[in-house]
Amino acid sequence: MSQSAASHLSPAFPRRAAWGTAGALRAWQAEALKLYLQSGRTDFLAVATPGAGKTTFALRVAAELLSAGEVTGVTVVAPTEHLKTQWADAAARVGIHLDPKFSNTTAVTSSDYDGVAVTYAQVASRPSVHESRTRAERTLVILDEIHHGGDNKSWGDGIRQAFEPAVRRLSLTGTPFRSDTNPIPFVGYEYGDDGILRSSSDYTYGYSEALRDGVVRPVLFMAYGGAMRWRTRAGDEVAARLGEPMTKDLVAQAWRTALDPKGEWIPSVLAAADKRLTEVRRGVPDAGAMVIATNQTQARAYARILTELTGEKPTVVLSDDNGASQKIEDYSASTSRWLVAVRMVSEGVDVPRLCVGVYATSTSTPLFFAQAVGRFVRARGRGETASVFLPSVPVILAHAGTLEEQRDHALDRPEAAEDEAPLWSEEEGMLAAANRADSASDDLLGSFEALESDAHFDHVLYDKQQFGLHAEVGSEDEQDYLGLPGLLEPDQVHALLSERQTKQSKKTGRTRKDDDAPIAAHRALASQRKELNKLVAAYATKTGAPHANIHMDLRRACGGPELAQATSEQVTERIERIRRWFVGRR
Repeated sequence: MSQSAASHLSPAFPRRAAWGTAGALRAWQAEALKLYLQSGRTDFLAVATPGAGKTTFALRVAAELLSAGEVTGVTVVAPTEHLKTQWADAAARVGIHLDPKFSNTTAVTSSDYDGVAVTYAQVASRPSVHESRTRAERTLVILDEIHHGGDNKSWGDGIRQAFEPAVRRLSLTGTPFRSDTNPIPFVGYEYGDDGILRSSSDYTYGYSEALRDGVVRPVLFMAYGGAMRWRTRAGDEVAARLGEPMTKDLVAQAWRTALDPKGEWIPSVLAAADKRLTEVRRGVPDAGAMVIATNQTQARAYARILTELTGEKPTVVLSDDNGASQKIEDYSASTSRWLVAVRMVSEGVDVPRLCVGVYATSTSTPLFFAQAVGRFVRARGRGETASVFLPSVPVILAHAGTLEEQRDHALDRPEAAEDEAPLWSEEEGMLAAANRADSASDDLLGSFEALESDAHFDHVLYDKQQFGLHAEVGSEDEQDYLGLPGLLEPDQVHALLSERQTKQSKKTGRTRKDDDAPIAAHRALASQRKELNKLVAAYATKTGAPHANIHMDLRRACGGPELAQATSEQVTERIERIRRWFVGRR
């Protein structure tokens, strides 16, 4: 929308005549609208999974209330500057005109507008300005992603002051939970049977329902582990495998090593994601992909890797400013392949053609993860499939495995509430600081140097189930999964993954039943691994080197995969090699 309201709004844009003509609603939107109008409540909380169409629902509510004369003005509160413009554009399409350029300083807007679009930060900085506007007319306030109202005390206090006088308040969110216990303004809380006080929504439309209705795409989570090596602030070199059991400190440092652009993990995963994008574009020609990075430095480095990989310079969005908003709009309207962003595109921004994602950030809260995945699930037609590439980190895999579960915001969570385990995991507690600033990982772990990393395809996670055995990057097994068609219904996705799993199991001689059966070859290989591990332990005692470092050195010397995937011949070679090391003959 231009700076001049008069030049933008003309007799060709009749406002009030268009109210209530927003077009057909999806079934859930119509049901929620009926419930809203019947309730007559001042406050109403609608929870709908990212990509389901909360904006369309809210604008129909606004159109109905304006047409009935119950309200005479609308205020939309959004998390970011870009989303203000996005709301104004969407509202204009249904005859409601919002001013996204409203300023706290001038505090005026043209009478051509039906209301304004502002940010939570803008309201919190001058709540009295918005309180005066709210009192001046019968106002409907739409609070988009209302969970941001609890981001800090000043925001919550400001929003309460500004919008307490409103005639109606419609709160929207795709993620009604937070990783803290700050209350969310204008949201009701009720005690559950377990005595925990949780947020209570007036209407809920979850991911599983949206998937059933074809409103969102099914999501395949492609998990990648690999060998990591880094140097601590004390000067010690540490080696570990991402995806294998380890302490929370090692998880954090291995994760950070994987995300380092100088290693091999990120380039390998980006290459795999780009191959997946190529396959998807066979059925969805304009399909796009996005990398979500931890900070601006890494985002730029990932962009350079993608340029070398594809020969096409990706769009890079680093901050929430006017230039960044235009970049997102240009990318959304184009057919280019890649978008690289830090935080701005993780929530609310509508780029429906995004089908492939790489979660290359250390941010671990379930709220951020759900919003990030929400950028890839909006369906434009039946059968479109989304793919999100992840590091094999326990807390992230837990979020992926519980994506369809509905969570509420708990205010008085006990220390070890069993039903909140995925939300309050040990790893997340350690990494909570990583969600407050781009440089949080530096503050958390101190001096740190990533030395070496590689990537290893672990499995595909879909509908809580894991499919696929471990495979080397670039192997035929990995290509089986990267080559999944881009147009599939949810049941077809499950059937095809099951078929690939069966095919791969036959290829390796492994099935779930076989794993439990007393097969002699398995026993022999297990005995060999046990012998090798004993030798590694003895060598570690002799040299003081960590076990993981010795295993990595053996792999360099002998070749082959990690021990869990090594053949009997490969394990035998490593046993002989470490025995020679004991007598000093390398």
